[in-house]
Order: sequence, then structure tokens, then C-alpha cells
Amino acid sequence: MTQEIIRTEHSTPTRQFTVLLSPTRRGARLARLLATAHLGVWGLPSESAAHIVAELATNATVHGRVRGRDFQLSLTVHRDALLRIEVTDTRGEQLPPTPGTTSAPADDAESGRGLLIVEALADRWGIDLGPVPRKTIWAELNLVP
Repeated sequence: MTQEIIRTEHSTPTRQFTVLLSPTRRGARLARLLATAHLGVWGLPSESAAHIVAELATNATVHGRVRGRDFQLSLTVHRDALLRIEVTDTRGEQLPPTPGTTSAPADDAESGRGLLIVEALADRWGIDLGPVPRKTIWAELNLVP
């Protein structure tokens, strides 16, 4: 006698958006606009996510820029409970401070606060290396309290 086991999963499908953008100020601005638009279509809050995307995209254009290579923005929603934001650039040899080691710049500094903003708004963030020459800075936001 053959027994068949049927398993039914009732999980919400994962939603994902990925785009390549030029490593310019215009590309960073477009990343924020696209993220806000997609989150709005998905019916998700976008204020914190928009700030995180703006900071990570700006860092990719300033610190991760390689002539002729784009950066990638990815938004992934898992089971309507978690939003993962990823920004990938092609300067894997130039790493930012790791989570928890980011220090505040001097009071009169004009830059250096981006990852502090990400750290304050995200529930988790980190750095994934590879494949060479890439690095991905990611941040996660819990969508369910």
C-alpha cells in the first residue's frame, strides 16, 4: 500500500523588487522614489524604509562607485512580516563600519551620519560580501509589532 502525504502551506507569497541604477545622485534619488512607490503599491509603510534606502543608495554612489558599474537595490517582503532592503555595489574591498561600531562624526562634519540613521531606523542591518567584487549592505524592518 502506498501512502501519500499532502502538505498545504498557507503562507503569503514573498514580494520582491530589484533594479539596477546608475551610481549617481540621480540614481540614489530614483532608488528612494522607486522604493516608496513599490511599498505604497504593496500597502506597506514607507517612511523609515525610504530613509534607509536613501542613505544606503547614497553610500553606494559615494563610497561604492566604480565607473561603468551600476548599483542594485532590492526590496523583499517575507510573509508580510519582514521587509529586507539590500543595496549592492562593486567596491567589496571598501567596507563600512560593522553594526554596533559606527561612531558619530564631529559636530561640524558635513557627512558621516548615514549608517547611524540606518542603525537607528532598522531592526537589524549588516554587510554581506561577494561574489567578488561585490558587497551588499542590508537592513531589515519588522512589519508586525
